[in-house]
This record gives sequence, structure tokens and C-alpha cells, in this order.
Amino acid sequence: MTYVLNPDSVKLGLLALRIAILPDGSLRILNASKSDEGKYICQGENVFGSAEIVASVSVKEPTRIELTPKRTELTVGESIVLNCKAIHDASLDVTFYWTLKGQPIDFEKEGGHFESIRAQASSADLMIRNILLMHAGRYGCRVQTTADSVSDEAELLVRGPPGPPGIVIVEEITDSTATLSWSPAADNHSPVSSYNLQARSPFSLGWQTVKTVPEIITGDMESAMAVDLNPWVEYEFRVVATNPIGTGDPSTPSRMIRTNEAVPKTAPTNVSGRSGRRHELVIAWEPVSEEFQNGEGFGYIVAFRPNGTRGWKEKMVTSSEASQFIYRDESVPPLTPFEVKVGVYNNKGDGPFSQIVVICSAEGEPSAAPTDVKATSMSVSEILVAWKHIKESLGRPQGFEVGYRKDMEQEDAAETVKTRGNESSVILTGLEGNTLYHFTVRAYNGAGYGPPSSEVSATTKKSPPSQAPSNLRWEQQGSELSLGWEPVRPLANESEVMGYKVFYRQEGHSNSQVIETQKPQAVVPLPDAGVYIIEVRAYSEGGDGTASSQIRVPSYSGGKITSAQSTLHTLSTSSSSVTLLLALMIPSTSW
Repeated sequence: MTYVLNPDSVKLGLLALRIAILPDGSLRILNASKSDEGKYICQGENVFGSAEIVASVSVKEPTRIELTPKRTELTVGESIVLNCKAIHDASLDVTFYWTLKGQPIDFEKEGGHFESIRAQASSADLMIRNILLMHAGRYGCRVQTTADSVSDEAELLVRGPPGPPGIVIVEEITDSTATLSWSPAADNHSPVSSYNLQARSPFSLGWQTVKTVPEIITGDMESAMAVDLNPWVEYEFRVVATNPIGTGDPSTPSRMIRTNEAVPKTAPTNVSGRSGRRHELVIAWEPVSEEFQNGEGFGYIVAFRPNGTRGWKEKMVTSSEASQFIYRDESVPPLTPFEVKVGVYNNKGDGPFSQIVVICSAEGEPSAAPTDVKATSMSVSEILVAWKHIKESLGRPQGFEVGYRKDMEQEDAAETVKTRGNESSVILTGLEGNTLYHFTVRAYNGAGYGPPSSEVSATTKKSPPSQAPSNLRWEQQGSELSLGWEPVRPLANESEVMGYKVFYRQEGHSNSQVIETQKPQAVVPLPDAGVYIIEVRAYSEGGDGTASSQIRVPSYSGGKITSAQSTLHTLSTSSSSVTLLLALMIPSTSW
């Protein structure tokens, strides 16, 4: 169909009202329908001529949108899918756009909570996973075609734990209570059911729930009293709200306050005795923590009396950190039993005493010297000192001290070694060889030292020979090795040779076997195949002497070989031919 716009048609359009030519020459068609499709020609004429333009008009079905569900209530942590469906002209392509609170959703920056799913060409889903309070609001879906654009909205309401209560104010303070008030927490679409008061002090492990009056703080309350607080302690408070969904974040902490002072209520614990010197009564206890001192001017009252008497002696200990008191009285015999108790006080008054315990005065230092002291030389650097101790009723020893010094040294130059418990001997090590030493022994305990024993003496043994066995000679017959060497002659300040030790081992092994002999010769078994390493040392009462040079000898089960041979030999037998290595002299190393 072709329309030509001329004065007559314009007049008809104006009468029809649905089609009109606007003042600027545009053609307006209202309520267009399929019957309006076609080509439209606009002609213009004047005295100079005429011109025209042709416009094609296609009429499409209007796009409609369905967004479901329209209104939904969810709980924090749940998930939902919003479905947006477009009903549109089949000849048009559609594009979907999602918004939250009027702002486009950035699927890349939303932490995985949002996902756009396009299962069909004419619909799109918005998946919201693990929903948060911040995801509540109006969600928009807009459908865009080349012909039109339509949109719709759905509302999501998210229920969650309450928000943090408002500022916490401390209104009144006593020695054990604090009255608090706060403004309500946002309920996040689920009414607040209760509030919880928490406190923190320098002595607590973080925030702790405190007892309150009333015991249960309902959701419509905005004040409560914290009770059972410790006097003279700094506290901060905060409030936490709870609803059927869960517990919310805590409020901002209150300002720090200190409760008022009060008389102490906590007595010292673990009252006991300690070791001391003769005529001393040593009383010890576990100090009271600053948390329970309840005020300034804190100290201890130590009360004691001989067992079976009536009146108490009391002594003040003004240090709050003190953990013991020593009472000295020359008239008190050792191990006298006393009844003891320890109390507390501060500027507000006296607190309770501990339970009465019975402890004894110091036993005194040991009164008897060890007896039957003996010193026995063990080697060039060791001496064994042994003793006996008389058991006595007073001055029980905790151990013994052995003093020792070289001959010609002054007594104040003596060195000491201590033992503990009931040991009755000690081996002194690191001494000089061929040296005379003098020894004393005395008992000790917490009260001090007892008298020393009589002095005894002993001389360390002479040093072992410094000369090494030399000129080692050997002859191998089968699996045995006959070994000989020049005798060792000790120097004047060295121990006499008592015999010799032959050390031998297979190459590659760390443990050696030893043969002892009084003569400068020995027979060494070589039972296994391989190379054996052998060395010889002289030994004396002063210990082992210097080692000889090592020799390496291959084990051989047939034929005969001696250390005098200097070349490789091939010995023939009826069944085989065997090549033997020479035994080689090598420098001595640490065995």
C-alpha cells in the first residue's frame, strides 16, 4: 500500500485523529496495527518544483516481560533464582539487563554471589547464592529489542541476625556492679529476642559473658546491671543481640571504667614451710593475684604460734607481691612445729585468713662430719672418693660437698664438687697425672654446711707410656697372623708397662676387637675375607699408651706370607690361583 501525502490526505488525517501531521511536518500514527504497514511518501512542492521521500513502516508485536517471583523473603545464607521471561515478536532479538537498587549488577565483582543464566533465547535467570543482608532490595530486569525496551522489578527481603546495638553507656558503678544502657539493634526483619552483656578486663581471656540483673535480658530492654564483678578492676563492656536467625555483631565497647574498692575476700593459698637456717621459721604462700586484691594498700598478715599454745604472733608484710616471710628466734629449737595462717588486707580493711597449717622451724645445718673417708686413685686423671654418714635426728643432709686441692696449694684454693641425695661416693675427673691431692667431705642442706671430715690424700697414677710399639713384624699362615714388636720402655715419670693391647678390625667396620698380652707378641685371628687394620698400644695403670702405626693385612686362607716380602706374589694351589697384596705400613690415626 502506498500513501501520498498531499493537502487532501492531510485534511483527511486531521479528521481521523489517529493519524496526524505535526507542525514540524512529521507524521504521527497512534495505536499502530498491522494495517498501518507499508511505504509512506512525503511530497513537497513550491513554485520552483517538487520533491519526495519514501519511508517503509513495519509494525511488530509489543514486547512484554514476566519477572518471578515478585516478592520473596529469605534468610541469610539461602539462595534464590529470579526468572525473567520476554514475550516478543519472533523477528526480534532480545538482550537482558539486571540491576539491584537501580544500579547494574557487576557479576565479576560480587564475590560469586550473583550469576546470570541464559538457558533460552527468550528468558534469563539471576542466581543469587548464599545471600547476605546487603543483597536485600529491588531487583530490575530490563529487556531490550531494536523496536522497544521494557522492564520490571522484584523485591527481595532478607532476614538475618541483628545488627550491633548502639553506644553502650555505663551509668552507675559500685564495687561489684555496673549499670549499662544501650540503643536497640536493627532486627533485620526478625525481632530481637535477647541481649547478652560481655566484659573484658586485663585479667580475662578476651571477652567474657557476665552475670546480669535481670538474668535474662529480653529484646525490648535497653538497660541491665552487670553483677559479680571484682572490686578495683578496670572493665570494658559491650552488648550482643540475638534473634531467631542468630547472634549479631557486638556493639562498640564502652569506655573503660574501674569498679570501686572493697575489703579483700580472697585468702592466700598453698601456705607451707621452706628450708631455712637454724632458729628460722620460713613461711611461704601463693600470692593473691592483683585481680582479687580489691584495692590499694594490699598486703599480708602472717600469724603463727608454737603448736599447742593459744596466742598468735602477727607480722605485717606490706608488699603485694611477697610470697614468704622469715621469722628468726634464737630460742626456737630446730624442727619445732608451728601453727601458721596467712591473711590479707588493703586500705578498706582486713580480709580472711587461710586455713591453719602446721609447719616446722628449720632443722639446722648438719652437725656430724662424714666418716671413713677414702680416696683411691683410678687412673692418670681420676680419683674415687667414698665416705659414710652417721644418720642423725637433726640436720638431715640434702647432699655432700667434696673439696679437693693439690699438695702445696692453700686450702682456700680448693675446688668443690657437690652430690645430691644419699650418694656416698664420687669420681673426680680431669685431674693432673702423677699428682698428690688432698680431700675433705662435708654434708649440706638448706640451713648450711656441716663440719668437714678429716683430710685424706691420694696420688693420681703416672701417665701411660708415650713411646709407641715399633718395628712391627708379622707372619701370616692361613687365617692366623703372628705379630711381634719391640718392647716399650717407659720414661721415669711414666707408668710401668703392664702389657699390650692389639686392636684389629676389618676395613669398613668401626668396632675393633682387642687381644691383651703381657709379651711383645700375639696371634691375631683373621677369620673373614678382606683387609684387616691392626695397631698395638702398651697399657699401664695410668691407661693406654700411644698407638703404633697401623698395618693393613689381607686375609688369606692358603699359603704363607710375611712382612718381609716386598712384591706381589701369585701362589699356585691345586685348585686355584690367588693374588695377595703386601701388608703396608701407614701412619697412625685415631683408632
